[in-house]
Amino acid sequence: MVYKFRPSGVCSMEMIVDIENDVIKSAEIVGGCPGNTLGVSRLVVGKKIDEVINLLKGIPCGKKGTSCPDQLARGLEKIKEENK
Repeated sequence: MVYKFRPSGVCSMEMIVDIENDVIKSAEIVGGCPGNTLGVSRLVVGKKIDEVINLLKGIPCGKKGTSCPDQLARGLEKIKEENK
């Protein structure tokens, strides 16, 4: 199932994630630093939601207190919570 959400406190504007059986099939981060967001998007494909949350949650970007990877993890947490 495809989920879309808006990150907060970062440069990216939208995150689109396709999840099937708790595994990320595709991920797209719209906006932000192109190389970093493309890299993160590719690295999470094929991984379980919990693994990605554990890897990315809490990563800061400068003094923002969050980052695109952190926002992806937070978005995945919300998706997981909504699908309980």
